[in-house]
Amino acid sequence: MNPHVDERVPVLVVGGSLVGLSASLFLGRLGVGHLLVEKHASTSTHPRGRGNNLRTMELFRTAGVESAIHEAASVLAGNHGILQAESLTGVDHHWLFREIDPGGAMRGLSPSGWCLCSQNDLEPVLLRTAQELGGELRFSTELISFEQDADGVTAVVQHRESGRTSVVRADYLIAADGPRSSVRRRLGIGQTGRGELFHNVSITFRAKRLADAVGDRRFIACYLTNPAADGALLPVDNAEQWVFHAPWHPETGETLEDFTDERCAEHIRKATGVLDMEVEITGKAPWHAAERVAERYRDGRIFLAGDSAHEMSPTGAFGSNTGIQDAHNLAWKLAAVLGGWAGPGLLDTYGVERQPVAVATSARAAARSAEHNHPGYSPPPSTGGPQRDVLAVAMGYRYASDAVLGADPATPAVPDRFTAGGEPGSRAPHLWVDRDGLRLSTLDLYERTCVLLTGPEGAAWHGAALRVADRLDIPLAAYRLGLDPTHDLTPDPGTDWTELHGTTPQGAILVRPDGFIAWRAEGAEREPERVLTEVLQSVLCR
Repeated sequence: MNPHVDERVPVLVVGGSLVGLSASLFLGRLGVGHLLVEKHASTSTHPRGRGNNLRTMELFRTAGVESAIHEAASVLAGNHGILQAESLTGVDHHWLFREIDPGGAMRGLSPSGWCLCSQNDLEPVLLRTAQELGGELRFSTELISFEQDADGVTAVVQHRESGRTSVVRADYLIAADGPRSSVRRRLGIGQTGRGELFHNVSITFRAKRLADAVGDRRFIACYLTNPAADGALLPVDNAEQWVFHAPWHPETGETLEDFTDERCAEHIRKATGVLDMEVEITGKAPWHAAERVAERYRDGRIFLAGDSAHEMSPTGAFGSNTGIQDAHNLAWKLAAVLGGWAGPGLLDTYGVERQPVAVATSARAAARSAEHNHPGYSPPPSTGGPQRDVLAVAMGYRYASDAVLGADPATPAVPDRFTAGGEPGSRAPHLWVDRDGLRLSTLDLYERTCVLLTGPEGAAWHGAALRVADRLDIPLAAYRLGLDPTHDLTPDPGTDWTELHGTTPQGAILVRPDGFIAWRAEGAEREPERVLTEVLQSVLCR
């Protein structure tokens, strides 16, 4: 070993919050060796970043942690909707929305469901599972410096308590080190967007009597609009532990020191309308809502993910979900390149795909904050119309890159309405199927390899896929869908695979390991082996 290098890893992850931990989880599932360093001593102790949308939960389902997350989130399982009220004791209140899925339509679109799990409950699940998968995760360890060359990244990391430093050599570095990313700054990567939108102080507190005022209104959040004391109230246990987001105005000279325990407690009493309530302040943390996206997501062998790549208004929890989905998109591409079955150009598609999604999503998040009149936010008058189709943001985003063939470049990265038609560049639709007596979702098939799905008359595609995968040495799974006993997957009665995926019984679709459709054949081809060879070589940038 080079005497100037203490250890070597394929991937170094900088930052151990939600996105860094998710990257570790996804890399571990794919067998990619990595080291994660996090400067803080432990996972988050503050309840924040709680909304996990359908797409994120699908990713956690495939990664084997969905049930553990639901268990960690059980105390808030019955909380739904956003309430707006002048106080909790008055009669002036209404629901901005009462249910995430009032008609139950989402149940037919996904095997997963939206989950309310606070960051302080979610991160330990990710940490524990990532460690079980063999990930090396070091807390109280900070990135001091890094240099990169054509073959990798050399980083100096330091244990904050002992002061001991070590030199790490990695093939690639993922910077998941937050909105004030030191990695992004050192690389000189600029940002676009409107910048800071508003500021809040997140206050954790105990108040036993507050549950009586809340009553049976099990909300995700309640926007309290008392002009003398506005803010957002969020339950932690629906009993005595709560979070209150109080507007903060540093632009007027207001400092964090101004938020004394006494001031915070009095503000909470006025906002809730329970004026004689005993309030015990247990913690305070500032946060800043912004609309910023990095100008580029890659610099050589270094990639930005999560808040280091984009900042968003918190309404809708779009920021954390977008960051987790960044990590998922990048993990399989790193695994493919490091595994030798994809060309290095595949890594260029990470930013090409994820940056437009972040630009569109950050704008939607700001518009949703305006629509909800989020406390502390005074938006410009031209913010836009209602943001009703949250599903389009959560699951409808599209990719157009070299890792997709046949995507319409004119299609917006985030459309106005969610549709699931099997188009290249979109998330592959969910379909319940039976495989050897086991009921599973087609989404459960997409993780470690590309997958070719063929219809009941697609035997030529299926056979060609097996031969091409063997000849090109590409990990490729192939499944035939149909009612015949010789088929690999049997759809539920009454479902039509061809209609759902926009093809014919003779057609086929190629799905990437991240569950996005890379290519679609609507029918048969005279030379399926040649076509599949060209498709795979192109999609994998070989």
